[in-house]
Amino acid sequence: MENQPPRGPLSQLALRFISGKYQGGEFPLAENREIVIGRSSDLDMVLVEDMVSRKHARIACTDVEIAIEDLNSTNGTFVNGEKIKRSTLKEGDRVLIGTSILKVVLSDQTSGTGRRQTGGEAPRNQPGKTMSGAIDEIPLPDLLQLLGTSKKSGILVVQSDEDIGKIVMRKGQIVFASINDLEEVPPLKSVYRILTWTTGTFSLEPYDEHPIEGEIDASVQEILMEGLRQIDELNNLRHRLPDLDARVLLVHPLVASLRKLSPVDLDVLQLAINFGHVATILNKSPATDLETAETMLKLIAQQYLQVE
Repeated sequence: MENQPPRGPLSQLALRFISGKYQGGEFPLAENREIVIGRSSDLDMVLVEDMVSRKHARIACTDVEIAIEDLNSTNGTFVNGEKIKRSTLKEGDRVLIGTSILKVVLSDQTSGTGRRQTGGEAPRNQPGKTMSGAIDEIPLPDLLQLLGTSKKSGILVVQSDEDIGKIVMRKGQIVFASINDLEEVPPLKSVYRILTWTTGTFSLEPYDEHPIEGEIDASVQEILMEGLRQIDELNNLRHRLPDLDARVLLVHPLVASLRKLSPVDLDVLQLAINFGHVATILNKSPATDLETAETMLKLIAQQYLQVE
């Protein structure tokens, strides 16, 4: 079977900067063309930043494929979160070079609103702009995978319509997280909650790598595997859970035996006695949202708690 060309005619594809100081710029791809990317001013695509090597990567376009090759760069070239030596690109793929994330897209030239860049330095947005973008365009799991694999350090600030989340990264490891700077929500629980956000903006801010009280030490891959599993299982429980603004109260008189409860059960029971509101119990529980929700449902089913 003959090789099939990438989705969309090559003459209509482009690399669009969706993050970094060149965000919003677009660089067209064309058949039978080679594009060399790097910091040197005589290259086809010039990215002026310290994390980009003088000659960083090469993209070769033919009539059947778009191939990208790393040119032994210091900080590497990444495609969809994986460090590559050579890879092929198709529409929708994301490439990380330095602090710039580029996405293979259908060029705006097709609608007459193109931002064509024929060569030389990539189009700038704002001088000195941090790595930033929209999580609508690059989902958080993909973004974290890119930052983790490329061993980035910084504070990933994610802003949704209602909340501000911060994920602190040190050389690709997640060491801390918070939502609205709430101290009562543990870091790991905060990361898992932020992963559920699907709209909003992000920026990677500088971080001096000083120690933080309550640090965690987890790879992005570990966080994603466990976090996405918990999110799926929690979504399956949501139809059984009381509303977040509902109250759960201790059953009185209490017939069920307290001796049968585990330490986690007792923690959730005590939180219900002290605070009552479901949202507060979820926030203050040292267990994850999934564990807390499962425990709450268990205590209700076994008649320790009742929904008001």
